[in-house]
Amino acid sequence: MARLSLAFRAFFAIVRGGGLPEDVAAALGLGKAKRESAPAGPARQPADGALQMLGILQRDARLVDFLMEDIASYSDQQVGAAVRDLHEQGRKSLARYLELAPVLDGIEGSFTRVDPQGPDQAAVKFLGNVPAQGRPNGGVLRHRGWRARKTSLPALDPRQDPSLIAPAELEIE
Repeated sequence: MARLSLAFRAFFAIVRGGGLPEDVAAALGLGKAKRESAPAGPARQPADGALQMLGILQRDARLVDFLMEDIASYSDQQVGAAVRDLHEQGRKSLARYLELAPVLDGIEGSFTRVDPQGPDQAAVKFLGNVPAQGRPNGGVLRHRGWRARKTSLPALDPRQDPSLIAPAELEIE
């Protein structure tokens, strides 16, 4: 009866994808058995979050469909109507998963001062007649820039291929 119990334990341990339990391996005279770990999913890459956000914008606003569509044959009114809906849905998705804030909180078109020795010098890009040496104290604000203060993307399923932006859809009739 003990052998039958060992056989069942060994069988089900192997079927579940693990190795033999140490006590079963020892009872069968196999020495120490190392448990095999379940195979890990693919290693995550830095771009996975960007692809996930693109997938969310596709799911909620059909952004990729719009950008990949040749819109040259559509009237301005048709494009405008499509963009209005895309804008609304895309904005809601961004707000749901990202907290965005301007880099420089100023009025575009006005002179804005910056600290030339500021800690985040990459946050401001100077345009136009930029001096070759040193860093200017300011300039006319052309774009406030954007910074993500907080992200709250849902956890990725480890079995999911992060490069899949949107699955193909087939309707069964």
